[in-house]
Amino acid sequence: MNTLMNIDPWSFLDDLIGTPSRTFKAVRARVAGRFPPVNVLLDDNAVIIDLELPGKTAKDIDLTLEAQAVVVADKPTVTTDAETGKPVEANPAWSRRLELPFRVNADKANAKFTNGILRIELPKADAPGVRRIAIEG
Repeated sequence: MNTLMNIDPWSFLDDLIGTPSRTFKAVRARVAGRFPPVNVLLDDNAVIIDLELPGKTAKDIDLTLEAQAVVVADKPTVTTDAETGKPVEANPAWSRRLELPFRVNADKANAKFTNGILRIELPKADAPGVRRIAIEG
């Protein structure tokens, strides 16, 4: 039971509302740093990653491909304060790292930015062929 000193507002709403609390859990997940929203489609030959980035352009995003990970990062937007003339970070930078369950072919990877959606297509790297090993003895 919650006491007045240790009430978590999210659990309080869960207790108060009950079943419809999925909405609050979704909000809590987004607040907890799961931004931007991502959809991952996986098939036998490739992985397709869609990220929702409304209001951004291709120039605002840095995309890095590592051995088994993709890192998407936003460049911060810096403006000048009208009163003081000092630079102010209007849009703080964020980054999201997505681990992949297999190696990808970086030479054939591509990314497209259309209508606020960044689509990254990463074909799987060719797996080494099966090799039969003779057993002595």
